[in-house]
Amino acid sequence: MSNKNTENGENAGGDKSLVWKELSKKKILETPVFTVNETDSLAPDGGHGSYIVLDARDWGTVIPVLGDDFLMVRQWRHGLGALSVEFPGGVIERGERPEDGARRELLEETGFSAGTLLHLGSFNPNPALFSNKFHVFMARDLVREKEQSLDSDEFVHCVRISQKEVFEKMGGPGYQHALMVAALELYRQFAV
Repeated sequence: MSNKNTENGENAGGDKSLVWKELSKKKILETPVFTVNETDSLAPDGGHGSYIVLDARDWGTVIPVLGDDFLMVRQWRHGLGALSVEFPGGVIERGERPEDGARRELLEETGFSAGTLLHLGSFNPNPALFSNKFHVFMARDLVREKEQSLDSDEFVHCVRISQKEVFEKMGGPGYQHALMVAALELYRQFAV
């Protein structure tokens, strides 16, 4: 038997006793991608803790479906030090709705537009460190509109890969981006 509290990830014992309160926030470093902040927070038992939080704009990705294939991108990832096969996506611009950012990223990175765009879900990429959300969309009824329109520091190859191959390789060499694994799982839940 379940109750409303357990269905929402809370226990009947009152998870309010787990909630911390942020008392202050100090900017340590600002980069084009995120801002590193140090927070002073009050623990549930009255103690204090100092934590690092990365504030970033929301990110989005699009799973473009072409028949039994996905339209994906291959690009260099500096943290990994290797090429990575991913779904098109990127930073949601200030004032931009996530679905508009997803459409823009799809067009920029692949040259395709989506006739149908469906929101599959949103989640936090790493709640221990990041404050932003990651939005996942599925794109269908794709139409080739133009050539890629990449930022000056983007070097991206657009590739068409069978869904079967992507499901088999995801999480292995070349397919190691954890957010892409999560996005593919949202797609699997939808497609089943």
